[in-house]
Amino acid sequence: MKKVIVSTLILILALSLLQTAIAKDGIWQKIDEGIFIAKIPISQSSDSILVIKIDPRLYQLQLLCADEQNLPSLTAEQWAKKFNLICAINAGMFQTDHKSNVGFMKNFNYLNNAKINSKYLSVAAFNPKDRNSPPFHIFDLDETNFDSIKSKYQTIIQNLRLIKRQGSNRWSQKPNKWSEAALGEDSQGNPLFIFSRYPLTMHDFNKLLLRSGIGIVCAQHLEGGPEASIYFSTKNLTIKSMGSFESSFNENN
Repeated sequence: MKKVIVSTLILILALSLLQTAIAKDGIWQKIDEGIFIAKIPISQSSDSILVIKIDPRLYQLQLLCADEQNLPSLTAEQWAKKFNLICAINAGMFQTDHKSNVGFMKNFNYLNNAKINSKYLSVAAFNPKDRNSPPFHIFDLDETNFDSIKSKYQTIIQNLRLIKRQGSNRWSQKPNKWSEAALGEDSQGNPLFIFSRYPLTMHDFNKLLLRSGIGIVCAQHLEGGPEASIYFSTKNLTIKSMGSFESSFNENN
């Protein structure tokens, strides 16, 4: 049986990092079979960008939403512990009801948001309907028809695009910066859970990812500022982190 990785509509988290001895393979640290971690240095800070790589052939990705599960808002850690998950991260930006994704979102028969956002050009899809489709894929909507994605996948999450396939930084340089939670895909089709507590412009964030050697080919924005969060826990390592800084909203650490 596959173990479970999850994306959820959430807020939260306290900051804690427990270090442990981990086998290294180049930039990647192997945590367990099919799970790797990389830390990308940020030149102006002692902090780094955390990247968790998952082999989707060994681990199951799930979308959990408070509305579908009939639950109150939970922290990433609470989601993980309640559903026996290895990792939890935001699934996207929420609307004023704190339940609905800003872009289209569907999970099997559950429809969180039926409206396609014409400005959001990145779609993450998993839980394929047949074995001919990759277990996980991020699509560019200016390259792939949305209906063709719906015909192949049970779980679909539309978000703001950061990096277009094959490795094109889609953000021009702007002054606004924030803590960031993102979802990427590498050249082997592995999902990448990405988190930076240190605030960056998205142009610089993308540039660091593309130059890092992690093999990233595309990425989408999940959440920024104090709402961005991630929780990861195995027998060897536990990581809990939440964002803070966001220009014009929460300009502090």
